[in-house]
Amino acid sequence: MPTLHDTPATNMSPLAATTPPRLHCPNPKSNHRIATSSGRSNLMLRAVLSRSASGLRRSPMAAPLSTAAAGWLSEPASSPPRVRLLIGGEFVESRATEYVDVTNPATQDVVSQIPLTTADEFKAAVDAARTAFPGWRNTPVTTRQRIMFKYQELIRANMDKLAENITTEQGKTLKDAWGDVFRGLEVVEHACGMGSLQMGEYVSNVSHGIDTFSIREPLGVCAGICPFNFPAMIPLWMFPIAVTCGNTFVLKPSEKDPGAAMMLAELAMEAGLPKGVLNIVHGTHDVVNNICDDEAIKAVSFVGSNTAGMHIYSRASAKGKRVQCNMGAKNHAIILPDADRDATLNALIAAGFGAAGQRCMALSTAVFVGGSEPWEDELVKRANSLVVNSGAANDADLGPVISRQAKDRICKLVQSGIDTGARIVLDGREIVVPHFEDGNFVGPTVLADVKSDMDCYKEEIFGPVLLLMKAESLDDAIQIVNRNKYGNGASIFTTSGVSARKFQSDIEAGQVGINVPIPVPLPFFSFTGSKASFAGDLNFYGKAGVQFFTQIKTITQQWKESSPQRVSLSMPTSQK
Repeated sequence: MPTLHDTPATNMSPLAATTPPRLHCPNPKSNHRIATSSGRSNLMLRAVLSRSASGLRRSPMAAPLSTAAAGWLSEPASSPPRVRLLIGGEFVESRATEYVDVTNPATQDVVSQIPLTTADEFKAAVDAARTAFPGWRNTPVTTRQRIMFKYQELIRANMDKLAENITTEQGKTLKDAWGDVFRGLEVVEHACGMGSLQMGEYVSNVSHGIDTFSIREPLGVCAGICPFNFPAMIPLWMFPIAVTCGNTFVLKPSEKDPGAAMMLAELAMEAGLPKGVLNIVHGTHDVVNNICDDEAIKAVSFVGSNTAGMHIYSRASAKGKRVQCNMGAKNHAIILPDADRDATLNALIAAGFGAAGQRCMALSTAVFVGGSEPWEDELVKRANSLVVNSGAANDADLGPVISRQAKDRICKLVQSGIDTGARIVLDGREIVVPHFEDGNFVGPTVLADVKSDMDCYKEEIFGPVLLLMKAESLDDAIQIVNRNKYGNGASIFTTSGVSARKFQSDIEAGQVGINVPIPVPLPFFSFTGSKASFAGDLNFYGKAGVQFFTQIKTITQQWKESSPQRVSLSMPTSQK
């Protein structure tokens, strides 16, 4: 099975107010500093340096949470802390013989290790969920709601700790990590209204003395497979809705940054979630395949790459499971000449480079009707003002990408664009952050004159790279977007209502923004990616999320006074 390279939407932190020293970032193809191909003055990416009276010092990194206070971590004498499993309401040591390092992407320090869950441990987690299901499904929905009310309170009280852990393990800035938690918290808040969300339907007297009504019942044991890029938000997309509907759950966090999911599980139990309702296993391919194959698991949620997602969708659905897979994306913005210049530029910078481009709703491609040249100088100026540094630095705008392999892949796709005719406008591949020289940093990068047959366009880069394309008209721009296989999101920037209405009608994307760069809906709607960005029938959260984790039972009842009747073998109808 392929690796679980992953994808997924918070606003980027504001630009730093200070002006730290700039870094010399040589173009790998020359001995010159970064410059635009049109001969503009050198515009170099900068990295922040913390200063003290005695000179430069290293920016403090967010330390991993104290292992002494975390029940989900153990401390072997001769190795990094090890992440435990959650089975039947207890954090337990794995008996695995193989472990995977969880690495800080800014320093390469090993933060902890996760076990490759054994087959017996996986079975124990599923059995715990199955055992807990009958009692949990019969727990009044009002009781389940009250647990969610308490849960959201505990998440709010621990948001800073959660954000620190995310920054340490995933690398994103503290401000972005805080947003990661908050967007998940909104789903928990939505689950607090499950009594209304799970309501069925009733029609009295559908025929003489007969009433029909439908109810929504939980499925049983459900499972979630999470990506690295939103360690808090994506788990919170999954299990709060599932368990508040009355299901039990087995969660597999990303092997790259499991800490936030473990902390969230600890808080869920503190909120009153009974033993066995939420269980956590760790691992890679084998655990994923076990989730797909286990007959006790009725539904699987996944967020990640297309390769992994289609493997999971085909394997799990072949076993009769419900499956929802949010996958890759290539989100476009169409910029018309009448667009508000300042607001549009800020939107492109925030949505293109926020979270170091590691969002499935990152705005990676800008299609300029009439060409990008009039926009490029100011676009590069604003991109060049962003601070690239360890995510723990207070004024960092971009942290590192998740791994060295991810950085290499980003750089190769940028180079492939250059080799096939794209024009490098800003090159962030060679940026070096002082005191974090081993970090997986890629600075904001802009490629212009990109064509739809280039690999840099066809592939999801998943890094801080913005592609600029040209269209002759709005119709031409819409055709460019619609020909792309992905359909997560698309935006238009214009002051014309007529153009905006044409765009929203003709564009083939599941989530549409009008002067909004990242049109991710709040939880009372659903996350509605389409085309190659989604596999399944029911989307995440909102009404579709409740429908995914429940099944409809329809009851037809008749109560009438007994009287002698002849037996009829005719098809029953509503006619007398």
